[in-house]
Amino acid sequence: MEHISKVLQSVIKKHDAKIDPEQLFQTAMSDPAVQEFLQSHRQELTPAIIKRSRANLYAFYVQRQDLARGHAIVAGYEPHLFLNGSMIDLTYRPTPALQKAQARQQQTQRLQLIDLPERLRKADLANLEVKAGDGRYDAIAAAASLPETFRRNQHARGFYLSGDFGVGKTFILAAMANRLTAEGAEVVFLHVPTFIAGLGSKIKTGTVNDEIRRLSTAQVLIFDDIGAESLSQWSRDDVLGVILQARMDNERPTFFSSNFDQATLGKHFAETKDSIDPVKAKRLLERVRTLAPEIIVAGPNRRQ
Repeated sequence: MEHISKVLQSVIKKHDAKIDPEQLFQTAMSDPAVQEFLQSHRQELTPAIIKRSRANLYAFYVQRQDLARGHAIVAGYEPHLFLNGSMIDLTYRPTPALQKAQARQQQTQRLQLIDLPERLRKADLANLEVKAGDGRYDAIAAAASLPETFRRNQHARGFYLSGDFGVGKTFILAAMANRLTAEGAEVVFLHVPTFIAGLGSKIKTGTVNDEIRRLSTAQVLIFDDIGAESLSQWSRDDVLGVILQARMDNERPTFFSSNFDQATLGKHFAETKDSIDPVKAKRLLERVRTLAPEIIVAGPNRRQ
């Protein structure tokens, strides 16, 4: 970047040689942003400081004009004046557009979508229109109130959305997750059937325990489509069971979506590839119920 003190000289060279540098300086002095700065620091500024800072004031004016035309000296940054001892100096701060993009990137990083489509990042609570009596009313109301509840209590209970295919359970949870991450929460959103099916590869790479630990300690965890997975005794007891137990013990917010109501989910847990064990299934279901009371979601299949 060219040194600030050379900006005035280079600008003068681009103009007719007859233009008086004093005239250029007065043009800069008439800029509203320059006047606002001078007025806000009138107790500290002296004529000598202003005279000494002529080049910087004009550079600020020129760069503001360029920025208005879409030509920033540093992409994504805008110039600001500040008092640096006995000199008015220039600094550069992110533009509102860059700040918004950075905030969006940080939000994206706070939501981990595991085996779920990226379009869920666009789900927005503000777009979930619902009226009293609608089969989705209770679910949307719970999702909309959760961010405020979470601000007061980061150990708030989750909820379990049950309902038929395509009624919007996953989308409602995604909209809630996006609002939570916008406010700084860390959320892991997991598609359970794909996760369970992929455990074999994690065994080979020796990362199963790391994955269990990550899901157990996630600030907010969402299990999508639980009940659609094919379980073994090991994946039920030593994976799902361990994760849910840890989250229950530490009161970590945990959410679920399922085509099964909780009673039917208990029957699903009982039947693994290897055996039928209603006792262990009941124990696992109790963890789910403790973490997340059930909310029924009804309505037409929106995928059609």
